[in-house]
Amino acid sequence: MTSPLHASYYADRAVQQDVAIAENVLLARDTYRLRFECPQIARRVVPGQFLMLRLAGVNDPLIGRALALYDTVWIAGEPRGIDVVYLAKGKFTRRLAECPPGAQLTVWGPLGNGFPARAAEHLIMVAGGIGQTPFLAVAAEALGLRPYGDPPRSMTPAAAKVTLCYGARSSEYLAGVEDFQRLGVDVRISTDDGSRGQRGLVTDVLNQVLAANTAPCRIVTCGPEVMLEAVAKLARSRHVPCEVSLETPMACGIGICFSCVAKIKDGRGDWDYKRTCVEGPVFDAAEMAW
Repeated sequence: MTSPLHASYYADRAVQQDVAIAENVLLARDTYRLRFECPQIARRVVPGQFLMLRLAGVNDPLIGRALALYDTVWIAGEPRGIDVVYLAKGKFTRRLAECPPGAQLTVWGPLGNGFPARAAEHLIMVAGGIGQTPFLAVAAEALGLRPYGDPPRSMTPAAAKVTLCYGARSSEYLAGVEDFQRLGVDVRISTDDGSRGQRGLVTDVLNQVLAANTAPCRIVTCGPEVMLEAVAKLARSRHVPCEVSLETPMACGIGICFSCVAKIKDGRGDWDYKRTCVEGPVFDAAEMAW
């Protein structure tokens, strides 16, 4: 009998390994891209999944931190490395920002339920704050530029267009815009202070993109919960499928502690708690009980 707590994307395919930092570079204000080599994870991970990281050999901070896959790094024709992007604002991430190349990390993953490999003629990605971090790999897969997973997932047909609606407090917090543009992603920016792009909310930008869109589209979104709810409402009003990636803080990352639960509709007009680290972090927006 299958356990009611089991999911096909449970952590039974995760590996734990100590790795050396290869790069830890500043992308924007307080925002860094961390790179390390870990072929076992790089071969298995899919867009939207995450990894848990700890500073190796230390007990403070004790609990690991969940960081989404930014992209895989290909060496000699195969995925061998991992890039993650993080904002240095808490004890762990501030310590991590000080780590030089060669410093040791303990990493386990890949974890969680990634974005489904679902084709759409126009993929619209909506990010707020640090929420752009899962979307570089999402865009690369959607455009047919890079395979992910073991065995590699199929994304057929490739998207004709990918748009990133990216909102931040100000221009100094925008991280990785050039990475998306190099893939051919149409990047639309909003900032709270108007220092770059359109002044206002990223949902205003999304509204404009949807109003001008004529192709079948799909929305994926990651960022603050209030933004996710607003994006989900816009998607529902226009009958556009939408998936949300939650940024719920996690303690264990493997479903043991139940500290990262979210309210998910159960199909009977009620809701139940689901673990963001196992059943998520990606959920169908229509199933969220905001």
